[in-house]
Amino acid sequence: MEIRQLRYFIAVAEHLNFTEAAKKLFVAQPAVSQQIASLEKEIGFKLFNRDKHSVQLTHAGSVFLKDALEMLNKSEAAIKKARKAAIGEVGQISIGFLNAPVKKFLPNLVKEFRRKYPEIQINLNHYQTGQIVERLRNAEDDLAFTMSFIPQDNSEWEFKTLFSQPYVVFMNQEHPLASKESISIYDLKDEPFVMLERKESPQGYDHLFRLFANHGFLPNISIQNTRIETVLMIVEAGLGIAVLPKHLEVYANPSLKYIEIEEWNHTVDIVVAWKKTNPNPSIPLFLKELEVINWR
Repeated sequence: MEIRQLRYFIAVAEHLNFTEAAKKLFVAQPAVSQQIASLEKEIGFKLFNRDKHSVQLTHAGSVFLKDALEMLNKSEAAIKKARKAAIGEVGQISIGFLNAPVKKFLPNLVKEFRRKYPEIQINLNHYQTGQIVERLRNAEDDLAFTMSFIPQDNSEWEFKTLFSQPYVVFMNQEHPLASKESISIYDLKDEPFVMLERKESPQGYDHLFRLFANHGFLPNISIQNTRIETVLMIVEAGLGIAVLPKHLEVYANPSLKYIEIEEWNHTVDIVVAWKKTNPNPSIPLFLKELEVINWR
């Protein structure tokens, strides 16, 4: 039994006229007669009683009509859903992210995306930088919002830079240097540094060390921690200072101050990354939503 046969049968049943049904279907009348005859032969009973003057549904035809309508509606719904799935409008997308860089835009972005594509399930996952890289590599996440420390020379990734953030010095507001509007990098030479452990973001850790080395010294590390929120809490407690991207101000309390560094024009890019070989068709739809955001 073909979907086309069901359509022809339903059209004749609605009009009780083969000619009118053919007009509705935009086919020749003999084609309709042929398909109905083929269907009746396949199912083993007559659907219509017809003579030169009238066409009537048989009792079996009346019963079959109800199920035929249901079968046709279900088949059309299935085709429509599959078509939407093929272009990414049905399915799911898993997104990993660093919390601080996306805090201001991701909630509204997801809300708007769900409004446009309600049949796409979105899974949001908060990770550290190192975890994000591994989840992308293992195809556990489809997209990731992270910092540009992820190895961008790797041929398996695609990247889109969203915005850049300068490095600033975070310190307790009672620190002797906290009254300054900007600070020299050389004023930090003997300061105790609080840093994220290298294993949490090897590329970011090494990048920061290279920046300091370019100015002739390395950070005097006094405390390290596995979570950036804890790093800032330690700084807030007055146990050291931290040089971090400015977007981490979202974690800052009133007792914590951040100050620009005079000699530095170094920035870190906030990027969205995905694996080139990821076949999820919802990825381009989500990336398209990013294009309408004003990052300034």
